Amino acid sequence: MKALISIATAGLLLLQPWITYDPGPGSDTSARGSQIGDSGENLRAEIESRRIKVSGNGVRGGKGDGFRMKRPCWYEPFLNAEDMHRFFTEGRDAANRARIDEESFRAFTQQFKDKLGQKGLWWTPGYNKGDPAGAACWADLQQFLFVPPGVTPPSGITIEQLAELARAAMTVPEQTVKLNPDAKSFVNLPTHVWLEGIGETRRSVTAEIPGVMSVTLVATLQDLKIDSGTTPDRAEVTESGCGTAGKPYVKGGEFSCGVRYLRSSIDQPRETYPLTVTAVWPVEVQGDVVPFQFAPVELGVTRDVPVGEIQSNVKPPN
Repeated sequence: MKALISIATAGLLLLQPWITYDPGPGSDTSARGSQIGDSGENLRAEIESRRIKVSGNGVRGGKGDGFRMKRPCWYEPFLNAEDMHRFFTEGRDAANRARIDEESFRAFTQQFKDKLGQKGLWWTPGYNKGDPAGAACWADLQQFLFVPPGVTPPSGITIEQLAELARAAMTVPEQTVKLNPDAKSFVNLPTHVWLEGIGETRRSVTAEIPGVMSVTLVATLQDLKIDSGTTPDRAEVTESGCGTAGKPYVKGGEFSCGVRYLRSSIDQPRETYPLTVTAVWPVEVQGDVVPFQFAPVELGVTRDVPVGEIQSNVKPPN
């Protein structure tokens, strides 16, 4: 593993808040997924940590719902006294740092030397830098904290916080909304609704500190919700047969998933109705872990639907 270390212009040695690992195939030390929050901001779950690994098919390849952790920073256990001292004092990198500023280097490593022979672990801070409050939260923590065996320091990572990390990293596929009729609908004509491009309907994310604790969250596509984009006097929504991904139009088939618009959209902004279809993915905690409750991941896609009226001319009798 490689430590990312910089020396400030004032001559002080500063440790950056992350260390890059080579976790092996199928693992990832960070979770990145574009998320849209309630206020529309673009959030990105991006965990900076020395120990935490995040993996699973829910980490990438989709979008999240802007989930925010209660506290987006924490202390996590890192190395014992001897390993921490070796980490910063041995090797070519350490020699180069000492050569740049020997006095500052000695002052920096003295804290690790002082703990040699003592039982315990050095704890270091981590945070979700994709959270708007993550960096400020991390800045209030000490860079290094020596903790006796069997003790968790204040703000030390908990299993609940680890579960929140997994939830923040969870993404689901962004679906494509299909309609029939597609280009334009008409008053009283059923508009069938279904989804395409969902792929796997089960997404999982595991967040773990290897050898310490682990939690896995699973999101499973359960159903979809339809918002007609207007009031009930203008549209009737039918969801009885939607299931998990709607019901494609079949000639002669029953209409059980979609919208029947009752009035033209000619008087609406853009002369369309903003139809929104939301896929609902309930989230569960797997395994022998305290069953934390999380809201489902809900991902909506909106399509503008123009609705016209079929005009007919009635010829009077002669």
